[in-house]
Amino acid sequence: MKLLFATFAILVLFTSAYLQAAMAASAFCDSKCKVRCSKASAQDRCLKYCGICCKECNCVPSGTYGNKDECPCYKNKLNKKKKPKCP
Repeated sequence: MKLLFATFAILVLFTSAYLQAAMAASAFCDSKCKVRCSKASAQDRCLKYCGICCKECNCVPSGTYGNKDECPCYKNKLNKKKKPKCP
């Protein structure tokens, strides 16, 4: 019984740490993408793809357009049509 409780406690600690890291990354991406997409004509689409790219690359270029050299992963992401995926 003690082993089961200890295993459960460790599992809860690891899950909690993972969720905190995921939420921190989400807050980072949300704030960076909000700035990046502030002048986009299709904001909902810009925020969606910026968020996807940010979560995969852990960075978002500064400004509202360009500057993709600051984040090579972000710059090199392509969609199925071989066009840039990230705004």
